[in-house]
Amino acid sequence: MMHWGLAKGAVFAALLQLVRAVTVTDIQGASWLSPLKGQTVHNLSGIVTAKSTSGFWIQGEPVADVRVSNGLSIFTSSKTILASVNVGDNITLSGVASEFRSSSSPNNLFITELQSPANITVLSSNNTVIPLVLGPSGTRSPPTQKLSARDDAAGADGWLAVPNNQSLVEVVDATLQPDVYGMDFWSSLEGQLVTVKSPVAIDFENDFGEFWVYGDWEVTGKNSRGGLSITFGPDGAPDANPETVIVGSPLDGTDNPSVSLGKTFEDITGVIVYQFGFYYILPLTAPVVASTPSSVIPPATIKPTDDECTLVIGDYNVENMAPTSSHMSTVANHIANFLNTPDIMFVQEIQDNSGATDNGVVIANLTLTNLVTAVANAGNASSTYSFLEIAPENDTDGGQPGGNIRQAYLFNSTKFALVPGSPAGGALDATEPIVGTDGKVTLTFNPGRIDPTNAAWNASRKPLVAAWETPSGARFFTVNLHLTAKLDGSSTQGDARPPVNGGVDQRIAQVETVAAFVQDLLALDPDANVIVGGDCNEYVQTRAVFAPFAGLLTELDEASGVPDVERYTYLFDQNSQQLDHLFVSSAIVERGTGVEHVHVNNWAASVDARASDHDPSVAEVKIC
Repeated sequence: MMHWGLAKGAVFAALLQLVRAVTVTDIQGASWLSPLKGQTVHNLSGIVTAKSTSGFWIQGEPVADVRVSNGLSIFTSSKTILASVNVGDNITLSGVASEFRSSSSPNNLFITELQSPANITVLSSNNTVIPLVLGPSGTRSPPTQKLSARDDAAGADGWLAVPNNQSLVEVVDATLQPDVYGMDFWSSLEGQLVTVKSPVAIDFENDFGEFWVYGDWEVTGKNSRGGLSITFGPDGAPDANPETVIVGSPLDGTDNPSVSLGKTFEDITGVIVYQFGFYYILPLTAPVVASTPSSVIPPATIKPTDDECTLVIGDYNVENMAPTSSHMSTVANHIANFLNTPDIMFVQEIQDNSGATDNGVVIANLTLTNLVTAVANAGNASSTYSFLEIAPENDTDGGQPGGNIRQAYLFNSTKFALVPGSPAGGALDATEPIVGTDGKVTLTFNPGRIDPTNAAWNASRKPLVAAWETPSGARFFTVNLHLTAKLDGSSTQGDARPPVNGGVDQRIAQVETVAAFVQDLLALDPDANVIVGGDCNEYVQTRAVFAPFAGLLTELDEASGVPDVERYTYLFDQNSQQLDHLFVSSAIVERGTGVEHVHVNNWAASVDARASDHDPSVAEVKIC
């Protein structure tokens, strides 16, 4: 007796072929996996739209259902078969309807394709191939907020919800909803020839020359440079900017141009495919640049003053800076002439005196001395910064092996100094807030580290804390952060929903530890001036990470009224995103604040022109 549950696909395919020839849309279906997966189909017809070295694509008759693509990948490595068809040929063929996933990438979605093509007959040639035009001038536009229904099911934070990887797209195999979800939209176009009108680049190209764009359609989160920033959507959920697609390698073997944020192009026509964890458009030929934004980058308008009550703060991840780093002079120029030499600099990724050589050296006084000298030379300063660090234990804080990256402060010692009376802490000394003999709050170690033996800081940088005082006695506290990196995450368009946010659980634990320290400090002095900031490796839209700061600290962008779309310091994949943050206590918020993100790196003319992958920020607060 035939088992219907196992054989219904075969029966369905057989019935289809008895009634009529199977079409491309029959193979694609309205969900993630083909309803004919594993079945041999005959007399499949379509017009060849594009060719590559590993196959070609055909286009069948469309159907009214927008969930169903009428394009299909025909996979073959046979040079004979590839030579037998040309773009514009109307053909029939047979083959096996298949779902392919790279075995090396288990988080990738499956690709619907026809394998083992045979019995190819060319019915006619030189037929006109008409691409589907996307955008207002066409019939289809992508949704602008959500990636996947599976993210909605994970909670209010959608694609940034914690915990991650609560369900798998391909296991659920739901019916596509291309009018609501970005992944569904691009899946509904899989294999189709499309035209993206007036594309805009939203990142630099990657190592393979690929780059992200959006077209002439509605977008959200658009910033002044033309990128798409991560923001909250109208429903309060984080906006994933799903209305974007990667431009892959041109099918004719030409090379993509160099790109930068905001560069525009003439219309791009190509095939929609899924590869390497994302949806791509593979252009028929190399895109043509239409316009390039100005490479003149304005400096910050915030500047230090002689008023000791007004504190100007800079924050900069200087990306693996060793004593002889080639980018040191560029970073120094940024600090001196674009950040206007702030009163205090929070810097991250300062390497030890031997750089990436793993020889047991941990101190970074030579690196910091060289940077301070370079800043003075760049700004023609009559006086120079002082600096402050706590050297880590060797090879315990993550980062480039041997580099022993750490946070440090550069500061104007004529304007303020460390609160006296406490010893400097070492790598494993946990500093705590206490009331000193003068009745004011200070630290047991100054400078010190927050709970450095806590497991939350395993293989990660420990916060650098300091208590400072102006000549007239105004006191403030700084916490310089570099939270654990986003390693071992999954792609935003992968099978795991929500996507795996590498290190998110550790970052939550780290913020909890910092919040506990700040809470103890504010319990001793509710009006204390507390500034917490640095490279947090996370967006505030991942609310689970920064929830411990609620009621204790306010992000300076929020306190200063920076437009949501201009809150970014980093470019990655489709998003302009903010990984670098400054948070302040309520006493500071009440006096008024200002902050600017200075895009010296991410508005650069090319990826090679950057000194760091992070942009620096500069802020102004009042401490008395």
